[in-house]
Amino acid sequence: MTDELPHGGPAVLPGDVGDLPEARSIRRFTAAAGRARAGASLSSLLGDVYYAVISAAIGAAVAVGVAGQVRASLPPPPAVPPATSLSLPTLVAVALLAGAGVLVSLAGRLGPVGTGGAESAWWLVLPVDRRGLLRPAARRLPIVGAVAGGAVVALLDGGLLGDSGQRTLLAAAAGVVVAALLVLLATVVQSAGVSRRRVALAGDALLGVSAVLAVVLALGGAHLAQLPVAPWPLLVVGVLLVAALVWLVDGRLDRMPARSLRESGSVATQAMGAVVSLDSRELGRALTAGSARPVRRWVSRFHGVRGAASALVAADVAQRRRSPRHLVQLVVAALIPWLATVVPQLANVPGVLVAVLVAGGIASSAAAEGARAGEMNPILDRMLPLAAKTVRRLRMAVPGVAMLAWALLAFAALGRWAGDVGPWLVLAALGAPVWAAATVRAAYRPGPNWSKPLVSTPFGALPTGVTTVVSRGPDLVVLCLLPTWIALILRHVTPTFLLLQVVGSAIAFAVGSSIATGTLMDRLFEASGGAPGTPGSKPAAAGR
Repeated sequence: MTDELPHGGPAVLPGDVGDLPEARSIRRFTAAAGRARAGASLSSLLGDVYYAVISAAIGAAVAVGVAGQVRASLPPPPAVPPATSLSLPTLVAVALLAGAGVLVSLAGRLGPVGTGGAESAWWLVLPVDRRGLLRPAARRLPIVGAVAGGAVVALLDGGLLGDSGQRTLLAAAAGVVVAALLVLLATVVQSAGVSRRRVALAGDALLGVSAVLAVVLALGGAHLAQLPVAPWPLLVVGVLLVAALVWLVDGRLDRMPARSLRESGSVATQAMGAVVSLDSRELGRALTAGSARPVRRWVSRFHGVRGAASALVAADVAQRRRSPRHLVQLVVAALIPWLATVVPQLANVPGVLVAVLVAGGIASSAAAEGARAGEMNPILDRMLPLAAKTVRRLRMAVPGVAMLAWALLAFAALGRWAGDVGPWLVLAALGAPVWAAATVRAAYRPGPNWSKPLVSTPFGALPTGVTTVVSRGPDLVVLCLLPTWIALILRHVTPTFLLLQVVGSAIAFAVGSSIATGTLMDRLFEASGGAPGTPGSKPAAAGR
């Protein structure tokens, strides 16, 4: 029975309940509503698909070309390898094991089902079959993981190791199957009641085990001639296991707790937004929050706090202690230069230089948790009676200690490679403030200005000036550690290099504690009496 509204439309009375819609119709209605509000036509959709395919193809071609150039530049392996060494195929195998740990960790943080935040908030309360609603979303993480695993294995085996033909095809197929198995296993254990935090910690533990395994293999002189490849019968068994796990996950979709699905959907939405916005800080916050303990079983008493400065440093120490994942990341980063020096084909100046840069970037990212948290939520910074520059200088304390420990371990390997450990340890200690200043500068960098004109690149349309934003932090590493890089190229540390590194660290400390966020051109506009982009206006007020 229906009545008529004042404007003439029918109104359904509370007693009139129709049949429940099917889950497929709910999904189709959601997709249709999204397309209607997007205002995109079929031609624009096809254009976006074409652009995405071309960008992916260009990215793959660039990656294969770079890997081929690296392989061509590597010297041949020695006929008689040293007693403490590691062959390049062995290093690639260990790196793939570490990649498996990273994949499991991400599956724990983004799982059990990769639903979006809006989907989790609206679909899960509907009185319809949950399996039908979540079935397409449950395929996203395994498919993305399988594609990424196959691409990485094919790139390393075919591009870096130089295998071709059937071996590369088998390696890529094995990467697809193993990656899908790992993601599905993580989904199964989460659907059985295991928390996302424990799954993520299992992945972090696998990453740490891979680093320890690399050290053990290097000490034992392990030398694989080729990357191990699974035969076709074993791959068929793996495909059958994948099918069985897919069936098992599909049967458990209706029993997954709504709270866990909403939390994972929120993390996935936040992570996707960070990737689209080119904001690595937000991505790190999303992944860290995805495995954080919901309830703290202990509290920090802060007995050593004696003032505002010590309170800020103590807060950073507590933030570091509550993130064990970053400790594992620091240890793995410290072992990367050591592994580069024990692989005969990488133990040259370019290989060691790249290893130090990559390891330093990973370690500095792990050391900047306190500064990133302060940039996102500056409540403590504003409450304490400290100037903005003083806050940033104090934020360098914990990253400075962490990067000092990393630098001593990493540069000890460089000293062993160069033949004199002592001067390299001194150089590492003098250059640690540069890494700390770079982490703080990167944590407090402004976001890209998306209102500027876009520039077409092989990886999508990006606003002008985005490179300047992304390079804030790494620019200090490149410029202020120039004496270290020259010493590494020469494989020799002199007193002049040590003195110049002191100067570089002082410059980095001053730049890292600066609160200016504009570029050099913006500062010239402000000095001339105009705001950036609007000549003639008053300069913007500086502050925290």
